[in-house]
Amino acid sequence: MTTTPTPATDDAPSPPAPAPASARGRGAWATLRPLVLRLHFYAGVLVAPFLLVAALTGLLYAASFQAERILYADELTVPVGDRELPLYEQVEAARAAHPDGEIAAVRPSPEPGATTRVLLSGVPGVDPGHTLAVFVDPYTARVRGALEQYGSTGALPLRTWIDEFHRDLHLGEPGRLYSEFAASWLWVVACGGLVLWFSRRRARRALRGTTGRRRTLGLHAGVGAWAALGFVFLSATGLTWSAYAGAHIGDLRTALGQETPTVSATAGEHAGHGTAGGTGGDAAHGVGLDRVLTAARAEGLDNPVEIVPPADASSGYVVRQIQRSWPEKQDAVAVDPATGQVTDVLRFEDYPILAKLTRWGIDLHTGTLFGLVNQIALMLLALALILLIVWGYRLWWQRGRGSAFGRPVPRGAWQHVPPQLLVPLLALIAVLGYFLPLLGIPLAVFLAGDVVLGEIAHRRGRRTYGPAHR
Repeated sequence: MTTTPTPATDDAPSPPAPAPASARGRGAWATLRPLVLRLHFYAGVLVAPFLLVAALTGLLYAASFQAERILYADELTVPVGDRELPLYEQVEAARAAHPDGEIAAVRPSPEPGATTRVLLSGVPGVDPGHTLAVFVDPYTARVRGALEQYGSTGALPLRTWIDEFHRDLHLGEPGRLYSEFAASWLWVVACGGLVLWFSRRRARRALRGTTGRRRTLGLHAGVGAWAALGFVFLSATGLTWSAYAGAHIGDLRTALGQETPTVSATAGEHAGHGTAGGTGGDAAHGVGLDRVLTAARAEGLDNPVEIVPPADASSGYVVRQIQRSWPEKQDAVAVDPATGQVTDVLRFEDYPILAKLTRWGIDLHTGTLFGLVNQIALMLLALALILLIVWGYRLWWQRGRGSAFGRPVPRGAWQHVPPQLLVPLLALIAVLGYFLPLLGIPLAVFLAGDVVLGEIAHRRGRRTYGPAHR
């Protein structure tokens, strides 16, 4: 939330009275600034609680990667041995310890000292949207433990809980509205504050050495200006997988032919021959996991990878790279279970540009693209947003006069915007409202309420804008 400095003679200027013709040539900004200030103020006051929750949970999520490594060290790591056992032996050990469910995927040990994960779906007591990850020592086939896992990044219980808390407050689909609402408004608050900050910079009003409200204002504006670009990025990337805006973005990508491609898993005509029933619950179809992995290695798929067994008798294995850190490894191949031959290859370099940008944006948003550096940057952004919200509410408190607490920015600013600016602005709001309904609908309600309240005040002879109310 990036509220910016306001004039020293007026902590929050009221919308100016209509300018005489001689003064109208000073530019559109003089009429737009009060509107931007009012929108920034009210968005900050009303949206800030949602942003605060998103910032606090986002801070926890960014820290959860390192916490996960410490908390689950016994399951994730083993002493380095002399030789890794064949994958099928490791899978057999996992199935002996956990016979329930079906094998959804196998993630071979990605590096020396790391365990192999055998992922089981349909296990009683495990969330249907999650898998049970059985951790196997690749050198001894000893099972090190089993934990519930979620998502393509392999989030374990701690990170999964924080992730779901950040996304929907553990309220399911209705809870996703909170995070989409926060993401929809974050860029508006950030951009409004940045514009106001630049307008103050141009006026060259020094804030150094000040105290009280001007000191708070200086801290709020300075930190907000530095963090604004990061907030816009978090807002944009967060919306890509939101409920309503995310659906519109997906439709747009589909219309432009920019969907994320998938490797074709359709196997040859003899795919079902020589397999163990052709079901996804048996990872030992036909040639078996080890030959499938060898075939994928021959196509350049190095670690980390995930092997998905055939879904049915007409499907093959899918082996895909799962590295989300830079440089990303997202290549995938399909392998015929009867012959061990690669039947399809998909390279990340061949993805459409919007698919690549979406992938990079999500991974940067979640802290995986640049590892620890990425996670520290996200924590700093979250801390900055928390401080800005605290300073913003303090500014509201300090705007009071005598018994007047939290005196609002006067209404009516939109009435002084010339039609040649107001009409395009309303058209832009309508377009944004369609693609971002949790921005457009509250904004329309705010504007309608502002008009109604202004009319009521006018009828009662109590306008709340103009020089007389400064």
